Amino acid sequence: MRDKLKILDCTLRDGGYINDWRFNKKTAREVYRSLSKSGVDVVEIGFRGSEKYFNKNKYGLWRFSKDDVIREVTNGIKGAKLAVMGDFGKIGIDDFLEAELTPVDIVRLAVHKNNLKPCVLLLEKIKKKGYQTSLNAMGYASYTLQERKDLASLVNESNLDFLYVADSYGSMLPDQVALLFEPMLEISTAKLGFHPHNNLQMAFANTLEAIKCGVHIIDCTLHGIGRAAGNLPTEVLILYLELSKRGKYNVIPVLNCVDTYFSPLRKEADWGYQLPYMLSGMYKCHPNYAKNLIRLRQYNIEDISKAMEEINKINPVGFSQQVIDDVISQGIIGKWQFDSTQSRPKDPPAIPYLNRHKDKDFLVLANGPSLKACKDKIDAFIEKFDPIVIGANNLSELFKPDYHAFNNKRRFAMYADSVSEESILMISQHFDDQFVSEYTKRHCEKIYYRDRLDLDFDIQDGVIQSNCRTISVLLLGLAVAMGAERVFAAGLDGYVGTAHTGTHFYNEVASVSDEDVLVELHHLCERFIAQIDQYLVAKGKEGIHILTPTDYKSFYKGIENYI
Repeated sequence: MRDKLKILDCTLRDGGYINDWRFNKKTAREVYRSLSKSGVDVVEIGFRGSEKYFNKNKYGLWRFSKDDVIREVTNGIKGAKLAVMGDFGKIGIDDFLEAELTPVDIVRLAVHKNNLKPCVLLLEKIKKKGYQTSLNAMGYASYTLQERKDLASLVNESNLDFLYVADSYGSMLPDQVALLFEPMLEISTAKLGFHPHNNLQMAFANTLEAIKCGVHIIDCTLHGIGRAAGNLPTEVLILYLELSKRGKYNVIPVLNCVDTYFSPLRKEADWGYQLPYMLSGMYKCHPNYAKNLIRLRQYNIEDISKAMEEINKINPVGFSQQVIDDVISQGIIGKWQFDSTQSRPKDPPAIPYLNRHKDKDFLVLANGPSLKACKDKIDAFIEKFDPIVIGANNLSELFKPDYHAFNNKRRFAMYADSVSEESILMISQHFDDQFVSEYTKRHCEKIYYRDRLDLDFDIQDGVIQSNCRTISVLLLGLAVAMGAERVFAAGLDGYVGTAHTGTHFYNEVASVSDEDVLVELHHLCERFIAQIDQYLVAKGKEGIHILTPTDYKSFYKGIENYI
């Protein structure tokens, strides 16, 4: 068994998640050439799928892997067999010619556990066209023992050539591999494959355990390129087999390819081990859950960990944006002890700041670039109206507000020591005392708010009812809770549009950069500002006044009108 171990490289397929499968033909040809020269047995050259499911303009050649294109880039090179992969549900029998008319040898279908039987039926039809076939069981680590036994029985009753255990979320540990593989080792009709991911930096260690178990074929990619934390690096596996005198392999050709094509690409694209992907492995969740949460830049790793723990309990099949939306809207991230059936907290604490400054003017200082650009005018406004001033995050000593607030643990850790001694320090209810004490010995007041997307703005027993994860919007609500007669804001520039020149005047490196996330964040803030504005108007007060240039146009009043 040890001498029969084979390697399948899926660089052009799994690596395509990094660049939308836009490897040019020269790169694809050199990948195939180098892998063949290094002794790799199978090269999965890309995805195959019905174009009706995909935007052809968005993806490159290797999302579709047409037979004529495959033939063009591999012509004249002798070596590895060729494979393509399809996502079950997005591919059909009509996507394949008779095998003798194509350069493709093997067809693999990736499938979740809720579609195993129909996937096997499709693979059996594909096999009749002359291809070798493989079922890739995604998210295998989340299978129960009974589900693993059922899968083994299903494959034994089929005529498949390969069954792949896919550690899709990189959640396996070496001491779990033998137990997880055990039912699969009883399969007599198909060879067993292993597709590792590297979320926990365990891809190679798990592979060594899989080899000990008797697996027939291992997946890998050049330089580990692949979605999220990436895959087992092909060059590492080949080097190991070469050094341990395990057959025909030679690492030099693939090292040359990595050096020429993939080391430069890694400087432009992002793959490999990262904390969010470690969490997806830890909680056996699709990596897109962690990726989407981290892109929002609203949560620290502790918050994301709580979300992933909850998603693990839900145990969704694959990825669903709705699951993220539900977890956020239910207040699970950084949750406080609320009664899930009511709109207010159990035994709400006495809110010491409730109506503390009744009928006073308030000025909220956000962190947009206009805060610095308009400093002199803002100083003049403060001098004239003497408002209660509430600032957020890093103020860089531009202002010394009456209150200085944080609702993001990461920013609290970064900027708590910059808060003026003249300011009252206010923090989110979600900050526990031990965490706070690590960064300041000062007394802190807690801000109480019900952190949910599905609530309209209100103040109940002093608790702010609305999702206000953006600190400046939360502080508008805090001003209302403190009894504000009028609420002004400066530096509340917005995240998109003509006024947008950056998310923070101090150019914080970790600020949001993805345009689609910025747009979503902008509209969420606009919605919450509008709710607070309507709340004030319904109470017979003036609405929200944004004094400095902003893309929240409905609330812009212009500071010149006041000074």
